[in-house]
Amino acid sequence: MAFEDGAQATGSAQDGYNLRRRNVPNYTSSNGNLTQADQEVDKKKLQKVERKTTPLKVMEADLIQPKTSILQTLDEWEFLIAPLLFTLVSFFTRMYKIGLSNIVTWDEAHFGKFGSHYLKREFYFDVHPPLGKMLVGLSGYMAGYNGSFEFKSGETYPEELNYTFMRLFNSTFGALCVPVAYYTARELNFRRSTVWLVTLMVLCENSYATISRFILLDSMLLFFTFTTVLCWARFHRLQSQSFSPEWFFWLFLNGISIGCVTSVKWVGLFCTALVGLYTAEDLWNKFGDLRMPKTTLASHVVARVAGLIVVPLLVYMFSFWVHFLVLENSGPGDAQMSSLFQANLRGTEVGKDSPLEVAHGSRATIKNMGYGGGLLHSHVQTYPEGSQQQQVTCYHHKDANNDWFFYPNRNEPIYNPEGPLVFPGDKSVIRLIHSQTGRNLHSHAVSAPVTKGDYEVSSYGNTTIGDEKDHWTVEVVSDAASRDRSKIRTLTTAFRLKHTSLGCYLRAGTVNLPQWGFKQIEVTCVKQNDPRDVYTHWNVEAHWNERLPAGDPGSYKSPFFRDFIHLNVAMMTSNNALVPDPDKQDDLASHFWQWPILHVGLRMCGWDDHIVKYFLLGNPAVYWGSTLSLLVFGGLVSWYLIRWQRGYDELRPGEIDYIHYGGLYPVAGWFLHYLPFVAMARVTYVHHYYPALYFAILTMGFVLDWVTRPLARKNRRVEWVVYGLLYSVVIGLFVLFRAIVFGMQGKHQQWTHLKWFDKWRITE
Repeated sequence: MAFEDGAQATGSAQDGYNLRRRNVPNYTSSNGNLTQADQEVDKKKLQKVERKTTPLKVMEADLIQPKTSILQTLDEWEFLIAPLLFTLVSFFTRMYKIGLSNIVTWDEAHFGKFGSHYLKREFYFDVHPPLGKMLVGLSGYMAGYNGSFEFKSGETYPEELNYTFMRLFNSTFGALCVPVAYYTARELNFRRSTVWLVTLMVLCENSYATISRFILLDSMLLFFTFTTVLCWARFHRLQSQSFSPEWFFWLFLNGISIGCVTSVKWVGLFCTALVGLYTAEDLWNKFGDLRMPKTTLASHVVARVAGLIVVPLLVYMFSFWVHFLVLENSGPGDAQMSSLFQANLRGTEVGKDSPLEVAHGSRATIKNMGYGGGLLHSHVQTYPEGSQQQQVTCYHHKDANNDWFFYPNRNEPIYNPEGPLVFPGDKSVIRLIHSQTGRNLHSHAVSAPVTKGDYEVSSYGNTTIGDEKDHWTVEVVSDAASRDRSKIRTLTTAFRLKHTSLGCYLRAGTVNLPQWGFKQIEVTCVKQNDPRDVYTHWNVEAHWNERLPAGDPGSYKSPFFRDFIHLNVAMMTSNNALVPDPDKQDDLASHFWQWPILHVGLRMCGWDDHIVKYFLLGNPAVYWGSTLSLLVFGGLVSWYLIRWQRGYDELRPGEIDYIHYGGLYPVAGWFLHYLPFVAMARVTYVHHYYPALYFAILTMGFVLDWVTRPLARKNRRVEWVVYGLLYSVVIGLFVLFRAIVFGMQGKHQQWTHLKWFDKWRITE
């Protein structure tokens, strides 16, 4: 199979003019336009007409000429006219009747609430990076919303909240995916007919249109995924113009886009991996080019490090800097951060009026300093196995069960509230007594419930009943306020607790207990002595002692970089904890194998007759066609590899290059976005497939473009008839399923004809 004459492979050497030329006469088009050969035939026909025509016919030809000029003008400006028309339709499909449902729908309950926190400037915690949620907050600010609504699922929006504007803001990102897809298909060197098909598949993908209509992060994630692919494709086409202003522009724009997509959701890392894979291959090829000067090769490496590593990282970190800057008030997510960070929030109780130095008899909360660490916690529930004593965990929320008393060990005089103050410090042996139950923090040679290699930590006995296994030796690690280690200071002192009898260290890692432990963090006594293990580091967060004067520990600032790392590890820890609960049935969850075959959809709200209902389901033609194309592409590559091994040399270098960058990289993008969900244990939903779906659509575009090239060379009209049928199927199915996008009103039984399979729960 060969290209039609004059077509250029993606990334092949082209001058700037040919690379960006419009489809005008005298040049062969790679987008399905009039070729030079066709024009030569037309000239011969015209010469015959001129010899046989009468003056009257000449006049008629002159009258027809303006129409031809109009067609040529449309053809010349197609690269602007077509995406403009597609975009207008896209805005309609994403925004039509967008305010019809006036209730909090699906995950609007989460992301709308996060937007409220930005407007109230309250610190909160979520497993996703902040950029998308800050944009939600911006939409609320632009809508005049004050952040007072709680966004409870299924609750009716109040009249003063312009939820329609907030949805319109989000839908703009979804609508703009369409023109980005159009220009990406052009940069991948698809013919015009294929470019239009790819654009239509994005435009008429019902799931894309539906999920873009609500206050969610997915439209933003998709938009920045699309822009990252566009920037990559355009940058690749400019390889012959290395170090030109346009080359640098698209390189750094690609870096900014990578930073943005990663700052919305970590799924963007998969898109980053695709660009990284391409960059590694590109630099490897340049490394093998012995004609390239070493200084030029070094310049390529430096440019890519700056544009594709430094710039994305700066964008990502900047989103967190703004996040910390805006959220200056204490809020529901405080406990995920370090105590010193919390002490600098307005309205916080952490460290407020807390005495600076801890003494015997002090009541305090003790926070683990590991990334995402919680507060040392206990409750009356016991371990179901092991010692069956009272559980000790780490908990991220404010609770009276987080309070502990500092008491002397059993070899020292009994604590006297009226006696002299005693300040424990480095090497002091103490007891910690749980304030609510009066039991001692205890460990023994019993395996921990989950981490079997560690010892179990429990609460046991009381102030009078107990033994030496209630004793813990304080080891001060550092102090942000002083070099004096003779005392434990609120917020600033980092210390370890060594079990005096067993020699193990109190540790709270990233392991969650089962449901019987309320999914809280497991606390163990680890046998290994690793002073650098931050999960064995603790600090006093809040402190109460009427005999000591109040201090101002909030005067010490927490460094940004430390807070940045701390929050990201906390996000990672919480993300890993989102595993399916075997004790609960999640009707909305789905499995990875169901997504490519469109085996299941998702109800986004209640299904009562009085509710406007939305069902998250894709366009069957787009899903099944794109999934089939992945298999066909594998077959095509296998076919050509087998024939190449047998000595056939039927592909020109330009065609191999086209398969490589126009087909193989979209397939790689699909695998990078799909396979992680096969391996990960967290709960998954249908919308997790949407970024991967885009790469499947691009793969379908390549496959159709490749297999129809002979048809395009032989008969353009037949080619357009074939593509016209494909356009009709895609558009027709979108129209057929339009109700699930624009909202189903009334009884759901009227849409029984859309329930093709039992898992499509459009009706009961």
